[in-house]
Amino acid sequence: MLKLKLVIVLLVATFITAFAQPERWQQRAEYEMDIEMNAKEHQFKGKQKLNYYNNSPDQLTKVFYHLYFNAFQPGSMMDVRSQTISDPDSRVRDRIGALKKKEIGYHEIISLTMDGEPCKYEVVGTILEVTLPTAISGNSQAIFEMEFKSQVPLQVRRSGRDNKEGIEFSMAQWYPKMCEYDYQGWHSNPYVGREFHGVWGDFDVSITMDKEYIIAGTGVLQNPQEIGYGYEAKGQEVKESGKKLTWHFKAENVHDFVWTADPDYTHTKIQVPDGPMVHFFYQPGTKTTKNWEILPEYTVKLFQYANRNFGKYPYSTYAVIQGGDGGMEYPMATLITGERKLRSLVGVTVHEVMHSWYQMILGSNEALYYWMDEGFTSYASSRVMASLYEANPEGIHAGSYSGYYYIAKSGIEEPLTTHADHFKTNTAYGIAAYSKGAVFLNQLEYIVGKSVFDHAMLEYYNTWKFKHPNENDVIRVFEKASGLELDWYKEYFVYTTKKIDYGVKSVARNKKKSRTDITLEKIGDMPMPLDIIVEYKDGSKELYYIPMVIMRGNKVAETRMIRKDLADWAWTNSTYTFTIDKKMVNVKSITIDPSNRMADVNDENNIWENDKATSGKEKGEKDK
Repeated sequence: MLKLKLVIVLLVATFITAFAQPERWQQRAEYEMDIEMNAKEHQFKGKQKLNYYNNSPDQLTKVFYHLYFNAFQPGSMMDVRSQTISDPDSRVRDRIGALKKKEIGYHEIISLTMDGEPCKYEVVGTILEVTLPTAISGNSQAIFEMEFKSQVPLQVRRSGRDNKEGIEFSMAQWYPKMCEYDYQGWHSNPYVGREFHGVWGDFDVSITMDKEYIIAGTGVLQNPQEIGYGYEAKGQEVKESGKKLTWHFKAENVHDFVWTADPDYTHTKIQVPDGPMVHFFYQPGTKTTKNWEILPEYTVKLFQYANRNFGKYPYSTYAVIQGGDGGMEYPMATLITGERKLRSLVGVTVHEVMHSWYQMILGSNEALYYWMDEGFTSYASSRVMASLYEANPEGIHAGSYSGYYYIAKSGIEEPLTTHADHFKTNTAYGIAAYSKGAVFLNQLEYIVGKSVFDHAMLEYYNTWKFKHPNENDVIRVFEKASGLELDWYKEYFVYTTKKIDYGVKSVARNKKKSRTDITLEKIGDMPMPLDIIVEYKDGSKELYYIPMVIMRGNKVAETRMIRKDLADWAWTNSTYTFTIDKKMVNVKSITIDPSNRMADVNDENNIWENDKATSGKEKGEKDK
């Protein structure tokens, strides 16, 4: 009998082990790069040493690199995509197709070895497909060494030379970058102008360039004294080559590296108390100087607010850099166009800095979970802007809700599970990423209650920083913080385009004339818990709360008003009736979701007002 029990225990243990979710390992990459720029020809030569850690249990026989500059060639997938989509990005349109030989971008791979052995490789558009000389075993590492030559394209989208404001080099997505391999496999997506996913690691980058250029970017400059710029860092000897200087940067625990160069940059900096040194690089002029001199004081307040509410920024520096084609986030830096009015300049800085939390530290796969990047950033940016400009916190996300309502009623909405590259329209993608993603969070606050929500946001940061969280990871943090089941919310709002629509169906006298029956109806396909305010003609109010069966609990109270918790509403039931202990004649109005955080696509039926009800023996009484 004892042996039988032992066998059963072993079988159960084996079963559990076989079906248990594996730990979420993640790869690591340590880059060393030496870059020699030929600014006149807009070209550079590069040497890259990559120490690649295969922390997966899998044996890798191939690896893949992104070659983003190859997108900026006539006939590329990005070019074709832009010219065939119904609503192309105005910054791109047919510009790639019109590039001349000296204006295109490219990466030419001269040599590539792994642990000293030559690799077979093939350039396929924006992806370098590499067959390894020997497999990289699970939980081991390999050293890749590459020589390459590149041409910087005329600035079209994000990266390139000579942007519209005259910045010479905006070097984003500029180097051969190892694709990410994770629990979902390889992510070697061709670049069509959308989103990114990168391997966590360290960067040690030396850039040799004509001495009149000022370089800004990711990381900490290692040789500021010799270069002659006021960074805070330990100095190292500068390599001089004729009329060139070498700028040496290091960045630890990031998943990308960006830099810019221009001879006309003005550089200022400001220290955030208990935070990073923030550097600013811009071309002085009548359209920039005044506002860029004011921008630092807003940026300090931005970091202080974000540190308190979303988690402490972990790096020692950050750079706000004029460059690019609008606003684009990178680790420890952002590229923004700088000829803006002050509020616009502050707004774009806030948004891009907040990406430091929602993408640069919480490194979700942007191609799959773009809304966890752009949407969460939009949500946080609205809160920061309200703080900076002392705005009423109510309604600060109205723009996000407006965008969501537009797409929800347009007929072109696609679920948030759609890969960023494969949306049918840029409009549907943009609103899904920015607006619906922000609504996801603010509506989640409505579901779990504000105090729990604020706590969970910090828990999300502390649990998943320097990792690659997905949508289920977010939900699980909020489930643990609230004690509620929230899988239904993810499955409806993320996996489908089903909509929320609740209404007050009827208000009638109860059989006991001193009481009133209120019947609500679920018109939309997505269920939600409900807050209802009943206001009486004497000015008093009562708050009622209807949870759902599938939540397995109630949210915490959010106000000092006494809340009356009602029985659960089963999502299968289209109507729900509850009774209040007041005569109907004394009721002034009934309001579903008075905080307006629920994304109800038709708010016209959310309020019942007694003086506007159908006439009868008593106002609002329905014929029996």
